[in-house]
Amino acid sequence: MSPSTARRLTAEPTVTYDKPEPLFAQWSQTEPGSDEHAALRDLIIETCLPLAENIARRFTGRGETFEDLLQTARVGLVVAIDRYDLTQGSPFLGFAVPTVMGEVRRHFRDRTWALHVPRRDKELHAQIRPATEKLTRELDRSPTAYELADELGVELADITRAMTAAEAHHTHSLDVRVQGSEGGPGQSIADTVGAEDPAFELAERSLSVAPLLETLSADDRQLLTWRFYDSLTQADMAERLGVSQMSVSRKLTRLLDRLRARAVDTGDHRVA
Repeated sequence: MSPSTARRLTAEPTVTYDKPEPLFAQWSQTEPGSDEHAALRDLIIETCLPLAENIARRFTGRGETFEDLLQTARVGLVVAIDRYDLTQGSPFLGFAVPTVMGEVRRHFRDRTWALHVPRRDKELHAQIRPATEKLTRELDRSPTAYELADELGVELADITRAMTAAEAHHTHSLDVRVQGSEGGPGQSIADTVGAEDPAFELAERSLSVAPLLETLSADDRQLLTWRFYDSLTQADMAERLGVSQMSVSRKLTRLLDRLRARAVDTGDHRVA
């Protein structure tokens, strides 16, 4: 496209984002892949950019930045321009608006949820608000879940699941501090949940002793296995070994004392 043609079309008052059909008519007469074809496409996009901005502003205040919404709307605009068929006789605006709005809605549906929610629940969740407003006007009160289900033609369980899914739209850090009773910062959420695992110390001790067990003789390891894994009594072990119960008791005491001393004295849990 020559510079003079571009200037003429840009200056033409009837060629605006809501009436860009003259540009599409000329575009359709150019050879795909040619410089003129690419230049006219760029001019159509530039002319119609205000449409993307207007639609992006309609969705502000819903937790997304205007810049992200504008970028998404512009993507939808380019899709609409590339798909628009002038020969169908419909105005570009009537085709582009639902295309761009659909792109923005998909952005909210697929990218702004903090947790994974099935697509069906996201779509139903988006229908609940307008259905609620409609029924509120008709009934002069807030509708029940049963009435919403009937209005949308779905099961009550679907409504319940979709309404619950709204809780997954935004999450809060466990480190965020809630307001205290006197107005100042209080405890964080993490401070109010959970408790120390009573088995943690036992697990830590087990990990400390495990390398030391490898240094024991086969007889000593067998003695510990009988006592702590097979739960044999000292009398049972004495019978198996053919010694007195007192002998087994003393041997176990010396063995455990040695392991305990090594575990305490070797900070890196290695035996010198």
